[in-house]
Amino acid sequence: MSTPLPEINSMPPSAQVAEPAQVTGSAQVTGSAQLSPFAQISEEPSPATATSRPAGRGLLPSLAITSMVLFATYSGLIAVLLPNQVAAIDEANKVANFATISTVSFFFTLFAQPVVGALSDRTRSRLGRRAPWMLIGAAIGAVFLMGLGGLESIFWIVCFWVIIQVSLNALQGPFSAIVPDRFPRERRGIASSMVGVGTMAGSTAGVILAGNLAGNVGLGYTVFGIAVLVAALLFVLLHRDFPSRNVTHPPFQWKQFLAGFVISPRQHPDFAWAFAARFLFTLGYFVVFTFQLYILTDYVGLALAEANASIGLLSLAGLGSTLISVSLGGWWSDRIGKRKVFVYVASALMVLGLLMPVIMPDITGMIAMGVVNGFGFGLYMACDTALMTEVLPGGGTAAGKDLGILNIATNIPQAMSPVVASVLISSFGGYPALFIFGMAAVAIAAVVLVPIKSVR
Repeated sequence: MSTPLPEINSMPPSAQVAEPAQVTGSAQVTGSAQLSPFAQISEEPSPATATSRPAGRGLLPSLAITSMVLFATYSGLIAVLLPNQVAAIDEANKVANFATISTVSFFFTLFAQPVVGALSDRTRSRLGRRAPWMLIGAAIGAVFLMGLGGLESIFWIVCFWVIIQVSLNALQGPFSAIVPDRFPRERRGIASSMVGVGTMAGSTAGVILAGNLAGNVGLGYTVFGIAVLVAALLFVLLHRDFPSRNVTHPPFQWKQFLAGFVISPRQHPDFAWAFAARFLFTLGYFVVFTFQLYILTDYVGLALAEANASIGLLSLAGLGSTLISVSLGGWWSDRIGKRKVFVYVASALMVLGLLMPVIMPDITGMIAMGVVNGFGFGLYMACDTALMTEVLPGGGTAAGKDLGILNIATNIPQAMSPVVASVLISSFGGYPALFIFGMAAVAIAAVVLVPIKSVR
């Protein structure tokens, strides 16, 4: 870490833990019998064993399934249900109102993942460090999603949306730490690709499902809320971690806690470059993705009902190419030990995909964009998470907090995208400006990765 103060998430010498034994196939723990992912936890881990249970059979597909449900919820809400609800309240001011909701929630959720991640690094519970926060986030998010659909005031939608976003981020932050917690470095590519498969499949499924439920947004919100809660509960129960009740930490001090969130770009340049690259790539993607519904109605010229049906088609168009690229990308990057080259190729494909609607401002151009962007974004997702885990300060000793900080580079651009899009649409020539801006941001993101030295 950049600060001379001791890491708030690190352990004193008496409580330091050894690296988990490298495993292949079923999970192994030094000095213990083979563990099933369904095994009961009988005792606290000693300082000589891992703080987190090594990956067992079933964890990889569970990462994909949980990611799928979480990102289906994100995409279904942001791309379909919330825009429909906002437009139904005030059609004339839908763009400005949507931007307002996203901007306000951004300020409240900005530090949700790193703060919850840092707290999860220090959490002592029978379920381990991450599980309690995942369950709390899922439960609160589900409750407020069930109430969101009945609101007819932008003010109350903002209030509920803030709580929902914070809750889902409280789930996602600790969940992101599962990969560095339980997988050795040489297997993080395939783990990252499974998260990527779930993310992209979920993004597609969420939009399709939300499009079919757009006529009843209340039902749509309830379906996604229940799905998130069930997915989090099943993940925690089926893949129980070591208890963390007896793990010792330095005494909590606010000064150390807050200082831990300041990571010096001078001392950790690779972390800073990775943060900037993820920020730009995410902004370039979401400035277009978030406004797909309005692009179809106001740029392509479809009626709202037709646009709600077509937005699922766009997501489905890119699903096949996404699943191919995300599956091959993670495996291939593990095999050759390289990450950056895959992100370079992904960025080039994204630029090409975003160019399609500029050349063909119709549904054909949008479908072509979906297919090409699907392959590019899938390739990016397959390697980005693995790359991020390899630039963490201290080798990932505070993975919950540090990955939460990196996830700010995802949250900020997603929250900013409606505001940026609104400015581009109103001041820079309408919807074509979205695609041009997206191409520029993604291209710069690839350039920003070049100085990273710790990852090939």
